[in-house]
Amino acid sequence: MTPARDHGGALDAAIARYGGRRADWIDLSTGINPVPYPLPPLSASTWTALPDRGATEAVADAARRFWRVPQAADILPVPGASAAIARIPALMPPARVRIDAPTYNEHAAAFGAAGWETGPDPADPAEARVIVHPDNPTGAIWDGADEPPGGRALLVIDESFCDTVPENTHIARAGQPGVLILKSFGKFWGLAGLRLGFVIGDPALIARLRDGLGPWAVSGPALEIGALALADTGWAGRTRARLQQDAARLDGLMTGRGARLIGGTGLFRLYDVGDAAVWQDRLARKHILTRAFPYSRSWLRLGLPGPDDWQRTEAAL
Repeated sequence: MTPARDHGGALDAAIARYGGRRADWIDLSTGINPVPYPLPPLSASTWTALPDRGATEAVADAARRFWRVPQAADILPVPGASAAIARIPALMPPARVRIDAPTYNEHAAAFGAAGWETGPDPADPAEARVIVHPDNPTGAIWDGADEPPGGRALLVIDESFCDTVPENTHIARAGQPGVLILKSFGKFWGLAGLRLGFVIGDPALIARLRDGLGPWAVSGPALEIGALALADTGWAGRTRARLQQDAARLDGLMTGRGARLIGGTGLFRLYDVGDAAVWQDRLARKHILTRAFPYSRSWLRLGLPGPDDWQRTEAAL
């Protein structure tokens, strides 16, 4: 049975229940940077021509430099990390995959839909393993000690939230056989609607993913913006510092109102609030969307407010 999917960002459903227009709401249910990378002027041809090989190579080269990708690893730009998550299980015949819970539920859903047995006992060897690092929603950092090199036919490390803590990356593993590392562009750079992500790792597996996606998988605007943004290391450094300050500010607001910080990253925070449904309902009545979880009655996850949203958020809390 394929595990149920639940996500943040369900603003349409919140509007249907609580009213208001999209412009009236502050969406704190996702982990997307509220101060996105500034969109540069784009060449006219990026909108009118099919993306050529040079544009794809340019963004891949920028990604290799930014993430310091080993030369032995290949890099595949994809139309969002979720597109890769949906296709990765088909790279091998269905077997057993270890996915420690709680974590981002799309991985288990994708493997389950492809016929894999998910969630075996950690002591039971599995042919594949998925690690979300830092974890979503807990923010837990995986130190890698329990996964020796070459231990599995497939090791997927989802680093969608790792750009806030680049010192913790496992990108050095990307040159090893069977390893795939996922990178999200939309979260740290705040351009989720651009639909850009990267799969980095074993060239043989990357080649099969590339064939499965077909030509022109990523749009010309996404390739051009991605290459420029990945080269802007100054923006990345300033953004990490700001996110750290904003996360601390949100922690202060929440703990000052009785919540207990239990995890998170520089892009979202996780709190124990006692009764998450009550908190979520109270904030939604003031048109602030947050994230609760079906497996915990007390966990509430909040993304960071944007610069113009702090006053409303504080008043609602």
